[in-house]
Amino acid sequence: MKVFAGIMLNCFAATARRTLGCLVMALSFLSLSALAVSPWTLLVNTNNVITVTDPPYNAVADGVTDNAMAISNAIVQASKGGTTNGLSGGTVRIPAAAKAYLCGPIQLRNCVNLQVEAGALLRMLPLDRYPGRTVSPVGFITGWGLHDIEISGRGAIDGQGVPWWPYAGVSGARRPIMIRLSNCDRQLIQDITLSNSPMFHISITGASARNTTVQNVIVRAPASTDPFLPSHNTDACDVSGTNILVQNCDISVGDDNFTCGGNTSDVLITNNKYGFGHGVSIGSYTAPYVSNMKVINCTFNNTDQGIRIKSDRDRGGYVHNISYCNLSMTNVARPLLIYCQYTNTTPAYRALDNITPAIAASYPSNAVIRTTPIYRDILISNVTATAQPNRSAGLIWGLPEMSISNIVLAKINIKASWAFGIYCAKGVQFVDAQITTPAGVTNLASYNAAIALTNSGPAAGSLHGITPLASAEP
Repeated sequence: MKVFAGIMLNCFAATARRTLGCLVMALSFLSLSALAVSPWTLLVNTNNVITVTDPPYNAVADGVTDNAMAISNAIVQASKGGTTNGLSGGTVRIPAAAKAYLCGPIQLRNCVNLQVEAGALLRMLPLDRYPGRTVSPVGFITGWGLHDIEISGRGAIDGQGVPWWPYAGVSGARRPIMIRLSNCDRQLIQDITLSNSPMFHISITGASARNTTVQNVIVRAPASTDPFLPSHNTDACDVSGTNILVQNCDISVGDDNFTCGGNTSDVLITNNKYGFGHGVSIGSYTAPYVSNMKVINCTFNNTDQGIRIKSDRDRGGYVHNISYCNLSMTNVARPLLIYCQYTNTTPAYRALDNITPAIAASYPSNAVIRTTPIYRDILISNVTATAQPNRSAGLIWGLPEMSISNIVLAKINIKASWAFGIYCAKGVQFVDAQITTPAGVTNLASYNAAIALTNSGPAAGSLHGITPLASAEP
C-alpha cells in the first residue's frame, strides 16, 4: 500500500501535471486503497449457546424486571466456554418474547456473542431507575481491553432516551452510551436495530482499538431539529482505531451518522444509507492523525452535512489520504464541509453558509503548534448533491498559518443557493465539475487559494460565471 500512497502523493504534488491523467491515477489509488481494510476472523464458539431465560439465569421479559444480573451471569458463563477447533467462549441468546427484557448496565467478556434474536427487545432501564442517573451513569453494554466480542441478532435494543435528551448541554449532567467498547480487538456489531440511546449509540475508542466491523445495523433517533421531540448527541457510530469496516447500515439520528477521532487509520465506509444526522464526519479531535479512510457508495437524505471534516487549533492532527466516491445527496444542509474553525464562537465565523472572502480574510493567524490541524491529500469523486434552500454548495476553509492542501474534486454536481467557498487552501483541482447556483449568484468564491480547473472552467461550460474573489497563492 505504501507504493500506491506514494503515487497518490506525487500525483498531488506535481502541480504542472494536474490534469485528467492525474485524476485517473487518483481514482486508481482509490480502488486499490480500499484493500487497506484487512479481513479478520471472530473466534467465538458458536456451539456453546446459553439462553438467558433458562435456569439458573431465569431472565424475565415482562418489561418491569431488571435482568442485568441474569444476563451478566450468562455472559460470565459463556466466556468460560472451552476451546474447540480454535473457537472459545460462547453465545448468550436473548430469545423472542412478547414484552421487553428490561436491563441495567452489563459488561461483555472475551469471546462472547450477545445475540438478541428476532422478536426480542432488550431495553435500558429508564432514567429514574438507571444506576448513577445523570450524575455518574455508566454505559449500558461495555467492554475494556477485550477480544473477540460480538453483538448481533435481528432483534432490537432500545435506550429509552427521551427523558435524557433535555440534559444535553446541562452543566454537570451525564448520560450513558448504549454500546461503549474501549481498546478492544476483533469486535463485530451486526444485524441488530438500535434506537433512542440517551447519548451515543455505538462508541468504539482507544489507542489500541482495532479490527472493528459494523454491518447491516439500523440506528434510529429523532433529528436534533425535530420540532416535537429532538434528540441530542445521539451519534450512531463513533468508531476510532485501526482496520474499521462500516457497511450496509441504515442510519438516521440526532448527531453524527459516523465519526472518528485521532489514532484512526484504514477505514472503509460503504453502502450505507444516511437520513437525519450530521453526516459522515472526521473529528473534532484528530490528533495525532486520521489516515487512509474511504467513503464509497453511500446515500444522504436530509442530513445536515454529507462530507464533514472538523477540527480546531487546540485539537488538530494530520488528516490525510481521505477519499469519497460515488455519493448521492438529497436535501442536505451542506454537501461538503471541511474546516478548521469548529469551536470558534464568533458569530461571523459560525455562520458557515455566509462565509465570504472578506470574512475569511479577517480570520486571525496563529503560530503553528503541535495541535494545528493539517488536512492534505483528499479525493472527492462522483458526488451528486442538492443542498437545502439558502445553503452553500460547500466550504473548504483552512487556517491562515496552515492551508488545506491537495484536494481533487472530480465529477461533482452540486446545486445550491450560495457559492462554494474555498479559503486558505492550495492545490485544489476541479475536474469535470458542475456547481449550479441561481442566476446572478457566484458559484465559486475564494480567498488565499490556489485553484485549478480541468474541463470545469467557464469556457467548458461546466462552472458558469466563476468569480475567484481575491484569489492568490498562499
